[in-house]
Amino acid sequence: MSQDIIQEVTFFLHSIVMGVVITFVYDWFLIFRKLLKHNILWISFEDFLFWAGCGIGVFYMLYRENNGVLRWFTVLGAMLGMILYKALVSKWFVHIMSTLIYKIMWFLFRVIQIVVKPLKFLLSIIKKIAIFLKNKLRRCQNFIKNKLTYFLKTLKMVLCKH
Repeated sequence: MSQDIIQEVTFFLHSIVMGVVITFVYDWFLIFRKLLKHNILWISFEDFLFWAGCGIGVFYMLYRENNGVLRWFTVLGAMLGMILYKALVSKWFVHIMSTLIYKIMWFLFRVIQIVVKPLKFLLSIIKKIAIFLKNKLRRCQNFIKNKLTYFLKTLKMVLCKH
């Protein structure tokens, strides 16, 4: 085979791999959306960033391997890679990964709850002690205020008599 044909076949295979990579990365967006519900504005923003990044990646591949010339078999190769990945892997990958990440997050949440439970108990005790001390200080403050008021009134009466 000639060197040109080998180069074209390699370029076609790279475009197929590029299609698989694009779909694989988008699946991570789908997993993220499955775990955390988004509104339409946030989804649109994510999609815009994703496709802008894909455009830059595809342009870089075209520039590097084909001097920036768009060839239709490149588009077909990327489409073929996307279709193959979507048909064979994507559904299972998104389901398994989202379930796995959900279970890991659930487990970590439970561990954090177990670790934080004694701290919550300790904080409730500290809060009760603080409220008790606050009440005692308020009573002490009122007692001192009353005694000082009484003392001042008595002092005024003594001074007024003299």
